[in-house]
Amino acid sequence: MKMSKSLAVLTGGIVAAALLVLIAAPMPAVAGSCVRAGGEGSNVLPDVAKFMANAALKNSIAAHGWKPVGKISQTCSTDAIMTTCVSRQRACK
Repeated sequence: MKMSKSLAVLTGGIVAAALLVLIAAPMPAVAGSCVRAGGEGSNVLPDVAKFMANAALKNSIAAHGWKPVGKISQTCSTDAIMTTCVSRQRACK
């Protein structure tokens, strides 16, 4: 059976779109997969910046439904006025 040219183009477009969706669809997360989560905090007072970075880290982990694993690593830098801290920790599903 011979298809018309417009039907062949339409069919080809549908097949191409379906393949694109299958390829671009995110793969399901592997059980037990881990990430390196992080949070950032800035303030004039260094202790408050550290606290805010840790709070942002904990909020990020909780929002994704992850469980924290290991120690929190924290780095801080101070410019003329503000202190900015970044807290990172491994988190697993």
